[in-house]
Amino acid sequence: METTDLIQTLANAARPVRVIRPPLFRAGCWLLIALVVLILLVVEHGLRSDIANQLRNPSFLVGTTASCVTSALAAFSCLMASLPDRSRFWLLLPLPSLAVWMATLGYGCLTDWVSYDTGSLRMGVAFQCFATVLLISLPLSVSIFVMLRHVVRLRPALVTLAAGLAVAGMTSTAMSLLYRLDATIMNLIWNLGTAASIVLIEAIIGRPVLTRMADSAER
Repeated sequence: METTDLIQTLANAARPVRVIRPPLFRAGCWLLIALVVLILLVVEHGLRSDIANQLRNPSFLVGTTASCVTSALAAFSCLMASLPDRSRFWLLLPLPSLAVWMATLGYGCLTDWVSYDTGSLRMGVAFQCFATVLLISLPLSVSIFVMLRHVVRLRPALVTLAAGLAVAGMTSTAMSLLYRLDATIMNLIWNLGTAASIVLIEAIIGRPVLTRMADSAER
């Protein structure tokens, strides 16, 4: 077979390639999904009863803003790092805001550790918080994994860690806006504990899920 015929045969057999949208556009879409989920939860559950007072609390404002910014930057960084021509150092982007978020939790431990309220650990409240965590984290995890389904051939471990951080940050933001978690131990459980659990779970299941998605897309 002549070279020109071979090239023509390969060109005829090639399937059209869909261009991936820019990371900033996809991150914006993911944040829009998160906003819709949060609005639906606020409509169903309502904001925490002391939200007006908390909005005048610098510690609450800084901590909630830091968790939200960490989520947005982590989503953008993992989408950037998922591209073969982009540096993996993009994954460091959310670290400054993550440090601020963790610092506000640490500050709460130092100043309010004694404000322990046994009533806040009721089983019904805990179950409601857990259900809310699932309602927030599941759609956000599925949507960001769909956006990252092509990364399994590159660096899936680090990217799924960043994706988990994005979901964890948004989940923590929503929990802070929806629930009155005055006791420091409750803050740790539903902010740091939930965030660590989501990041760990997504780090474990991320690669198999992305592999399955990539295989399905290639068929």
